[in-house]
Amino acid sequence: MKHAPAPRLGRAHLVRALNTPLTAPAYAPATARFTDREYLNIVYRTDPDALRAVVPEPLRVDEPLVRFEVMKMADVTAYGPYVEAGQAIPVLYGDERGEYLHAMYLDSFAATAAGREVSAYPKAMGAPALYAEHAALVGTLDYGSVRVATATMGYKHHPLDPGLAREQIAVPTYMLKIVPGYDGTPRVCELVRTQITDLVVKEAHTGPARLQLFEHVLAPLADLPVREIVSASHIVTDLTLDRAVPVHDYLTEEDPS
Repeated sequence: MKHAPAPRLGRAHLVRALNTPLTAPAYAPATARFTDREYLNIVYRTDPDALRAVVPEPLRVDEPLVRFEVMKMADVTAYGPYVEAGQAIPVLYGDERGEYLHAMYLDSFAATAAGREVSAYPKAMGAPALYAEHAALVGTLDYGSVRVATATMGYKHHPLDPGLAREQIAVPTYMLKIVPGYDGTPRVCELVRTQITDLVVKEAHTGPARLQLFEHVLAPLADLPVREIVSASHIVTDLTLDRAVPVHDYLTEEDPS
């Protein structure tokens, strides 16, 4: 008995494809809604020269600050639960204050692939964790079997004003979108902007905190060393991530320097 030939995958099929692999996409075509997203944020002062060396123009740095974050995603549309950790740098773009997302490490391949492909989040695979232990909130990040960050904060010592909590995590964020061409040169090189929407602050606390960063060649968070802890917060939210929008094309626009 002869079998009918398989239908040919033409242009229309490929245009409708969201991502690779074609017949088993790495992530779903869904807007991610985060429910009970839990943050541990530690803002610290770092070396000004080291900070300016990693922030691309036309973004500007006026204070040598970094926000180390660990985020525990309790429930995410299309992804399920996962944990993420990284560094965000307060910056200026023109007169607008925001953050440049410098590094993100998480334990979900689907969220990693979607973050890099659909948007421009600087995501890589890692093993972060966030939990309460012996009256402290503990956030850690391992790269493979090697510890690269340990953060601790007094567990819910003092209430934090929800408005201040909102200001911390709802600022505009900037990222670099870099896609190489087949010849090895950049095919896309853009600065993009996005922002959290539909934000609900459910809990917010502050307290004393400590942060240790350990050197690793493939997870170089310690290149922005901890000089002084400025503030810490523990926030629980519901939120949605908006789409990224290009604001500067490095391949077509003049060098901002």
